[in-house]
Amino acid sequence: MTTTPFSNRKGTTRRRMLGAALAAGAAVPLAAISGPALADAGTPTPVRKRLTLPVPTGPYPVGTVRLRLVDRSRPDDIAGPGHFRELMATVWYPARDILRYPVAPWMPAGALRAFLADVGLGELAPLGPLTAGHVGAPVRRSGRRLPVVVFSHGAHSHQGDHTIMVQELASHGYAVVTVAHQYDSYAEFPDGRVVVPLRDRQAPTLPGDFAADLRFVLDCVEQLAAGCNPDADRRQLPAGLLGSLDPGCMGAFGWSKGGTATACATLADERIRAGLSLDGPMQMNPPLAGDLDRPFMLMSAVFTRATDPEAAAFWSHLRGRRLNIQAQGAAHVSYGDNEVLFPQVAKLLGWSGQQLRDVIGTLDPDQAVEIQQAYPLAFFDEHLRHRRGRLLDGPSPAFPAVTFLP
Repeated sequence: MTTTPFSNRKGTTRRRMLGAALAAGAAVPLAAISGPALADAGTPTPVRKRLTLPVPTGPYPVGTVRLRLVDRSRPDDIAGPGHFRELMATVWYPARDILRYPVAPWMPAGALRAFLADVGLGELAPLGPLTAGHVGAPVRRSGRRLPVVVFSHGAHSHQGDHTIMVQELASHGYAVVTVAHQYDSYAEFPDGRVVVPLRDRQAPTLPGDFAADLRFVLDCVEQLAAGCNPDADRRQLPAGLLGSLDPGCMGAFGWSKGGTATACATLADERIRAGLSLDGPMQMNPPLAGDLDRPFMLMSAVFTRATDPEAAAFWSHLRGRRLNIQAQGAAHVSYGDNEVLFPQVAKLLGWSGQQLRDVIGTLDPDQAVEIQQAYPLAFFDEHLRHRRGRLLDGPSPAFPAVTFLP
């Protein structure tokens, strides 16, 4: 789970609002919502099962590999002279064979421990969920290159916080590249270094910095497509990954600040053929500007066009296919892994139903998961694969909570 620096209508940030954190992935400190203690003094701690994520619905098993990327065009003043912007990225893809390859965790162990220590739930680290991805599995090659989607996380977050969407796309034949935005992310590097969000206002953590990271990741995708390994350590890549990606068929999506960064990057870089924002505030200084003639979709919850002038202004500059949906009862965290992980944590910590609703909203969690699996896939299928379905044409009886905003 993650926090965002943007305030809600009452001036309360998620860091203040969320009162309990997710054992496997919530980047949310304890504050306003307090649940029962994990165990009363003198009471034996019960055996707890690992948290789980839903299985992706696509026909292909999923493989994954982590990369350390260094952008030598961007000096890192915080790291010191001679250092450059350094990012961890993860590629998710349809796999050919997964039987001999280990399952990837939701977060690397060191990053998860740091994250949980920040939110006061370090003892829950063993409960971190596993993903559907298998580390190093060979890429499924079908004669066609894989369309690519890059993902940008929210503020004070991590690159795994939307794994449900990421592995769903990969199971349907996409290569998805998630990036940990240095200084605003919990991440672990191959040499064992663990980094956490930096609270320094001078750190390069603005939406524009995130957007620059996304554009650099696109450069790395082009290297992979050309048969070159962009990993700074030149570690071995999964069989079939080199040359398997399609640099002419790339999209982007992001949540919260990452949604704003996606809009910024899409405006600036024509390589992004379609962009999707998951409740992005669209708040930047200077503001987002310029017309966009490529497809863009908003999945709104809290930051709506009706309540946020920045979102309305961005929408007014969309000249290509544009879509705006909103799920009734959705909270800011509803389009992500929080929606399935928080209910499990609520049971573990003994939260009341109201405490849980205060965090994830009133949208049914099962439907929320189905929404985040179906709508991004339909959007990218239409605009990257030219597979037009009916889901994006208007309201669907399968998703009664989803409203199409004109």
